[in-house]
Amino acid sequence: MNQASLTQIFINACLVNNFVLAYFLGICPFLGVSGKIDTASKMGGAVTFVMLISSMAAYGINSLLIAINAPFLQLISYIVVIASTVQLVEMMVKKMSPSLFRALGIFLPLITTNCAILGLALFQTNKGYDFIQSIVYALGAGAGFTLALVLIAGFREQLELAEVPEVIRGTVLTLIVAGILSLAFMGFSGLGS
Repeated sequence: MNQASLTQIFINACLVNNFVLAYFLGICPFLGVSGKIDTASKMGGAVTFVMLISSMAAYGINSLLIAINAPFLQLISYIVVIASTVQLVEMMVKKMSPSLFRALGIFLPLITTNCAILGLALFQTNKGYDFIQSIVYALGAGAGFTLALVLIAGFREQLELAEVPEVIRGTVLTLIVAGILSLAFMGFSGLGS
């Protein structure tokens, strides 16, 4: 069992070791869905929900696999849970908000292959978190993921109004801003100790 406090776990997952800006996990939706703040925040909510469910399931699966002495099934079990949770989220979003479903497009089913979610399950298992710590870790990681998406979306919306040289418009400018944002988040590294 890990002895870290819940606040420390949350801040560490959200800011210090942000999955997108420090570990570079989940870059596909970070770059693909971050054109508008509204869409980015809703994608962040969907990813946070999947992270939360996956984290709880990963804790239970890990406990079961250790009990039956089959830890080699860990990875495939996590993948099945993540894929199932994403299908549930996709059906809910399609039913409740067809416009959001269309706005997220292919990036909604791609949550299944989002390495940030699989990374969350593997990291929490390796860190030895208990059930409550796993939930806090998932909420911190989801909040950090959403924060990164909303920040880059805000910058991209502002850059649409700015005069930018032709040579760096589009993807190049987005990658430059993402790199600067990642460097800014390195300033939180002192909070993790």
